[in-house]
Amino acid sequence: MTTQGTVSRARVLRRSLTPPEARLWVCLRGRQLAGLKFRRQHPVGVFVLDFYCAEARLAVEVDGQQHGDAERSEHDRRRTVWLATQGISVLRIAAEDLRVNLDGILTWIRTNAEERVRG
Repeated sequence: MTTQGTVSRARVLRRSLTPPEARLWVCLRGRQLAGLKFRRQHPVGVFVLDFYCAEARLAVEVDGQQHGDAERSEHDRRRTVWLATQGISVLRIAAEDLRVNLDGILTWIRTNAEERVRG
């Protein structure tokens, strides 16, 4: 896929967030989390990140049940390794965890982002 194809795919994905992604976006948008700016469905190379904070070089990925199968897990691993080569750290969050522990997840994201900003 080309970079332009990735940008087009990101535009489509922004209009169709999953319920867990939408729930997290409500909390991240507008610098609501510690004043950090997050983008949703942000293209990086050939990948589209669920959420991305450029200041912290931090990606937040919301994983549904399909991420549990071996093939998808391997794809996620390769993707995380490639993003690390770009200086981007990845936090993976199970969609179910967002449903049952949103406050704890937000604290975890904030802590990781602030640590990366401070360096």
